[in-house]
Amino acid sequence: MHPAIMAVMAATQLVTPISEAVPKLNVEATCRGSVEADKAMGLALPQNFDKCMSDENSARQQLDTIWLSYSPTIRVQCEGEATAAGDPSYVDLLTCLQMSNGSITTSTTALRGASRKKKAPN
Repeated sequence: MHPAIMAVMAATQLVTPISEAVPKLNVEATCRGSVEADKAMGLALPQNFDKCMSDENSARQQLDTIWLSYSPTIRVQCEGEATAAGDPSYVDLLTCLQMSNGSITTSTTALRGASRKKKAPN
C-alpha cells in the first residue's frame, strides 16, 4: 500500500467521530444535586426531583427532533458546555443549540431542569 494512503488511513482513525445521536447524559445525578443545592440555598419554592427530571426528559425529546439540524461543530461545542463541571443537562444543551442561531423558543425558556442557568420563577 502506498505510504500516503497509509498515512491518511492512520490519521482518520485518530479523529473522534461526531455522534449523530443526542449524547446520553446522567441527568439523574444532576437533578439530585440541583434539588440539594436549592434546599441548601433555602429557596422558598425549591424544585423537586420529579419536576427536574420531567424538564430534562422534555428537553431530551426536543433534542431528538432537532439534533441533526445543527452543525457538528455547534453540537460538540454545546455538548461541552452542557457537561461542564460534571453537571450534565439536556436543558442546557437545548438552550445552547437554540442560542447558537439566535433563537430561543418559548417552550424551552419554561424548562428549568437541572440547568445552571436557572431563571427566577414567575
